[in-house]
Amino acid sequence: MRNAEIFEESKKYMPGGVNSPVRAFKDMEMNPPIIKRGEGPYVYDEEGKEYIDFVGAWGPMLLGHCDDDVVKAIKETSESAIAFGAPTELELKLSKHMCETLDNVEMIRMVNSGTEATMSAIKLARGYTGRDKILKFAGCYHGHFDGFLVSAGSGVLTEGIPGSKGVPQESIKNTLVAKFNDINSIREVFEAQGSHIAGVIIEPIAGNMGVIPAEKEFLEELRSLCDQYETLLIFDEVMTGFRVAYKGAQSLYNIKPDLVTYAKIMGGGLPCGAYGGRRDIMENLSPLGGVYQAGTMSGNPIVMAAGYATLRKLYYNPSYYEHLERIGHTLQRLLENVAEEKGIKIKINRCGAMMTLFFTESPQVKTYEDVMTCNTEIYKAFFKHMLSEGIYLPPSQFEALFLCVKHDEEHIGRFVKAFSKFELSS
Repeated sequence: MRNAEIFEESKKYMPGGVNSPVRAFKDMEMNPPIIKRGEGPYVYDEEGKEYIDFVGAWGPMLLGHCDDDVVKAIKETSESAIAFGAPTELELKLSKHMCETLDNVEMIRMVNSGTEATMSAIKLARGYTGRDKILKFAGCYHGHFDGFLVSAGSGVLTEGIPGSKGVPQESIKNTLVAKFNDINSIREVFEAQGSHIAGVIIEPIAGNMGVIPAEKEFLEELRSLCDQYETLLIFDEVMTGFRVAYKGAQSLYNIKPDLVTYAKIMGGGLPCGAYGGRRDIMENLSPLGGVYQAGTMSGNPIVMAAGYATLRKLYYNPSYYEHLERIGHTLQRLLENVAEEKGIKIKINRCGAMMTLFFTESPQVKTYEDVMTCNTEIYKAFFKHMLSEGIYLPPSQFEALFLCVKHDEEHIGRFVKAFSKFELSS
């Protein structure tokens, strides 16, 4: 079947024809290619067309598609273990490796997704502190848990409104919303509600409103306020963990969170997540403590094997990160040069192996308000053009594109050449 036929048939059985909304390419006003296989930096659709992949399954495929060592681990494990719902040595190996090689992670709990990791970390923060309120930031995405699907209200800063149908006001009454990269914003929230806030959750490098690094002074003030009010600081490193650096964004800022959440890369491409942190906090989890959280597939042996193979390979090959920084810097510089030559107004934000091209006249993009100045119609035209040139990008202005270790100068050159053919009138 051809791409369009498969997608139309899928609409009969899945809402919108997809199992995650952005895959439908609705904002791009086109049907998506139906991906059949991946190899290294490439994906191929059902019609056999090849694309250089800069989505990477939305981040997990840092080693590229079907890495030999990861595939080997999956195959070998699946011959004797698929699922037990019981302790295994594989979950010990991955947990021990993460605790021994990551900063500020003394104990860890495996789960099945980024959403499960973040919602569980919030529950743990509430159980540990005995408080109910949490603080998040406008533009940061932490999964589809009701308490996170909040939009900032138009009036009082700390007042939220449901960000999705199906989320009752009651579910978000304890969620506060502040402005990303705005020190005054967080000071106001803590002055008003600090003694009631169990935890603050933040993407230290935002990726779901496009790539926007938090300013160091902002994170330092946030850490200080959390210490002052005895509030737990939670870094959501679902996207940045093992990507911007092996030890994640916290290692770039040298700021110590109390809890950290992971997913994406740590599963080697399979469904996986985790949250970890200080021992005295983590020991509040059942069966040691009174905070209950469980999962039938948590610590699944095949997932643990894939994750262990992935993280060991990344840990023992620091040159991968040097390569990613080098080609990322080259790609950013060349794209900026082309944009200047063609008179295209663009701001490129990048941190390591993640990047966003913001089509905006704003000289900087460091807040949610800056993101909202972007011209989504230009991005739509850009996306369609690049796809036609065999460059597979995120179908949204407000997402990150991702590099993998299998990308090289040739792939970067093809990206830049395709961009050089783009015309604003196209």
